[in-house]
Amino acid sequence: MIPASTLIKLAAVGLVATTMAACTPKRAVEPAVPNVPSDTGGPVYPGGNNGNVGGNTGAALPGSAQDFVVNVGDRVYFDLDSYQVNTEAYPRLDAQAQWLQRYPQVMVRIEGNADERGTREYNLALGARRAESIRNYLVNRGVPAGRIDTISFGKERPIAPGSSQDSWARNRNGHTAIVSGAN
Repeated sequence: MIPASTLIKLAAVGLVATTMAACTPKRAVEPAVPNVPSDTGGPVYPGGNNGNVGGNTGAALPGSAQDFVVNVGDRVYFDLDSYQVNTEAYPRLDAQAQWLQRYPQVMVRIEGNADERGTREYNLALGARRAESIRNYLVNRGVPAGRIDTISFGKERPIAPGSSQDSWARNRNGHTAIVSGAN
């Protein structure tokens, strides 16, 4: 015979599992929004160099946060419900890794973001996974892990207002923010 306290614990675990399963957002599958072509209205990687670290094409002081944003780029985009780094983002992240290796005193924070759809908890978890996948990419390219922190903002800090495909695509991003050490 099973003690009543064990049955109560099992029932509580079952209730929690059922509740969590019921809260999981179910979304229709949407096609990925292209990240590179500017004529589609989807996210575009600003700057014509798409990750060229070699030349300082802007008027920014080398090694400054502005240099990083203007000449390397500080944001990459993700597909719907995905935290896998897109191949379109590789040049940008490779350029970030090169820049961070050139300026070893710089510390960064990777901020994971999501669009407004889904629950707060789901989007915070997705943003955390996005930030971590960018961090892993940079670490695999030789940036010391101790120089990179991650945080998830979920859907709390959108960069594009509105509830359109374009806004959602722009808000599904990972942002590399310089925390300290830049000129």
